[in-house]
Amino acid sequence: MLEKIQLVNYRNYINKEFALGKNVSVVCGQNAVGKTNLLEAIYLLGVGDSFRAKRTEEMVKFGEELGRVRGEVILEKDDKIELEVVVNGGVVMGRTVNKRKYLVGGVSRRKNDLVGILPVVLFRPEDVELVSGAPDVRRKFMDKLLIQTSKEYHHHLTNYEQGLKRRNRLLDQIRDGEATRYSLAFWDSLLIKHGEIVQRTRRELVDFLNDLFSRSELFRGVKMDYDCSPITPARLEQYKDAELALGYTLVGPHKDDLVIKDGSRDLSTYGSRGEQRMAVLACKVGEIYYLEKMTKKKVLLLLDDIFSELDEEHKQEVLRVMLGRQVVVTTADEGDLKLFDEVGEMKIISLSSD
Repeated sequence: MLEKIQLVNYRNYINKEFALGKNVSVVCGQNAVGKTNLLEAIYLLGVGDSFRAKRTEEMVKFGEELGRVRGEVILEKDDKIELEVVVNGGVVMGRTVNKRKYLVGGVSRRKNDLVGILPVVLFRPEDVELVSGAPDVRRKFMDKLLIQTSKEYHHHLTNYEQGLKRRNRLLDQIRDGEATRYSLAFWDSLLIKHGEIVQRTRRELVDFLNDLFSRSELFRGVKMDYDCSPITPARLEQYKDAELALGYTLVGPHKDDLVIKDGSRDLSTYGSRGEQRMAVLACKVGEIYYLEKMTKKKVLLLLDDIFSELDEEHKQEVLRVMLGRQVVVTTADEGDLKLFDEVGEMKIISLSSD
């Protein structure tokens, strides 16, 4: 459980500490007062990344060199640990530094050591992109879930992504006559080694979610097809000429996709807005149960002003999954407070534009 969180020079916050409830914390306030910024900070402590910043420096308060988010987490047997993420634009006091620094218990650690201590699931209206958006949105959905449950997956994904960049640069060099095709052999082997594990783990996740949906009265029609782009010696050989022409690797996990269906219909193409929201809710519920199964911990659920987007049936499903979990929910409509009466003890955090 996240007991308290402090934001220093983070987005619109100069120095603010929030004590969170053990059940539902409702963050109330009008638009642009920092409700989503608070959720982003909590998510940063759990996943080590932002869910919306394209560049790290966007998280730093304007005019400041660095910002920090510090959280106090209660573990099993009431042990506590402090998690902290420091963000900056790459230069602090004239010195070039890493744009992010992760601390666990006050000690500098790798991102991999922070992720998984505080499992989080985020649900916001923009998540409809999970169904209707580009394939990279769905790959990120799988990856951000899997790195919270497996340091091994994080290791293989990181090595694959780094190797992919090196291989793509090498393809350009070969095309320009600065290297030979034989120099691809090492990177081909590295990508195959790590890519196969990434894809096997993704497939296991999709199988878990499909099994979960099939046993749900509400989501029984939802199904995911894993559109896998296998990376093998034969496929790399098949596409070698096209890759050299483009300077880009054409097969592998970075080309994977998920096709999210209702029955046989691809919801990205044929689904109504309501059906797409239903499928996103199914994915988020699946994310909760997968995280809890793999980590043996209850997740911290972050809900960013979602209730205006849901019909009554799906509101009730969200309220159901809130039970027994720590939840931080934002709303601009204080009328939403009555929704949470039966969920558990409620703590209200009011934000103003002051």
